[in-house]
Amino acid sequence: MERAKLDNVAPILVSSDVRRTAEYYRDVLGFELVEHYESPEPFATLYRDSTEVVVVQAARGRVESNAQRYGAGYDFYLDPAEVAGVDLLYEELREKGASIVAAPAMTAYGSYEFVLEDIDGRRIGIGRVKDEGVFFRGKFS
Repeated sequence: MERAKLDNVAPILVSSDVRRTAEYYRDVLGFELVEHYESPEPFATLYRDSTEVVVVQAARGRVESNAQRYGAGYDFYLDPAEVAGVDLLYEELREKGASIVAAPAMTAYGSYEFVLEDIDGRRIGIGRVKDEGVFFRGKFS
């Protein structure tokens, strides 16, 4: 049976102020913004290269990051096309005033990455597998 090929994943972020969050992603993280604020459930779609992020307006409840709510994990992960892109993105985002939580470094799992925190406190990992022998250990054996 033929399998469909997936092309993209779009994280859906809930925000207490969809406009503020969307403008941060546009102004600081360099995304293009498409506004849908007049829809029954206000949202914005953000694009950068082949990456898509959707931000929706919270109707109730408290918006928390995975780190705040569960004490672990990123809220999403961005993967530059090549390892050199990690440092390029780091410099670009640092210059635009992004809140960097951890500078670029190798992880124990073989990825070269850094971490930033967005305007809503979400943790975003940005990295690329650099040591495939560590990252994919056991996958192809």
